[in-house]
Amino acid sequence: MKRRSLVAVVIPAYKVRAHILDVVTSIGSEVDMIIVVDDACPEHSGQLVIDTVTDPRVQVVVLEQNQGVGGAVMTGYRTAIDAGAEIMVKIDGDGQMDPSLVEAFVTPIADGHADYTKGNRFYSLENIHRMPAVRIFGNAVLSFMTKLSTGYWDLFDPTNGYTAIHRDAALVLPLDKVSKRYFFETDMLFRLGLVRAKVVDVPMDAFYGTEVSNLKISKILGEFLGKHTKNFFKRIFYNYFLRGMSIASLELIVGLVVFVFGIAFGAYHWIWSATHQVATPVGTVMISALSVLCGLQLVLAFLSFDFASVPRSALHLLRRPHRPRSGD
Repeated sequence: MKRRSLVAVVIPAYKVRAHILDVVTSIGSEVDMIIVVDDACPEHSGQLVIDTVTDPRVQVVVLEQNQGVGGAVMTGYRTAIDAGAEIMVKIDGDGQMDPSLVEAFVTPIADGHADYTKGNRFYSLENIHRMPAVRIFGNAVLSFMTKLSTGYWDLFDPTNGYTAIHRDAALVLPLDKVSKRYFFETDMLFRLGLVRAKVVDVPMDAFYGTEVSNLKISKILGEFLGKHTKNFFKRIFYNYFLRGMSIASLELIVGLVVFVFGIAFGAYHWIWSATHQVATPVGTVMISALSVLCGLQLVLAFLSFDFASVPRSALHLLRRPHRPRSGD
């Protein structure tokens, strides 16, 4: 009989006093440990859990200084790993995430189909109307930037914080380098992509109740754009030039050089002809046009290769084959 994986739920707690007890007490028996990380919460959410909840599965970690949601989750991961957890599910403490979905996030990892699972609120078109319009637009923009910077072209809803990860995938990540603020979900995907971990979207409904979200997409788009750009160049350099070269590497280099040459060559001669009030020779126009088209074609070929390079195998199966234990 297949052994059940040891599952831990990590709950970062910051200004969630009104919801944290409902979240903790609604977590089902399929979870073996519940780790609440009080991120120097001014409402003392962690202490409320300590004083109120008697569930022996619950452990509260109180941080002396605010680390941000990413820093709190990384602390929760380390605590869960030290306690022997094999799969760690992250749930926010504000009541936006349905704890009954834990099994849906754990199953693909436990079955060896993924290293990391994340929620996607855009699977059901009928339920999208529950999400504010500004969030729909913001998530669409952020999703496109995430695809470019992480290489996970088949994923959507990158800011969704309902996630699960296998301990082996977490152990190969530089957890101390993961972004500690709101960019951490996307930064996790970027770093998972560098180690070729398989990530799977889990369909879920959007839900907005009386809780107040601290994330304002209109305020983070600029910050996220800068970080996505940095991660994009790091990913391309690492995957296509540092770790190994392929035909796609040559397509990208040659394509960009030829494309830029075509633009620069055409612009120079257009300006020269306009300044001297003479017609641009047909041959000059053809050289510029063909260079731009050929360069664009090579860049598109590179993107096609990149689309097809999304990790297809679970990293934790490759790193550590299953070893039977007593009771298997």
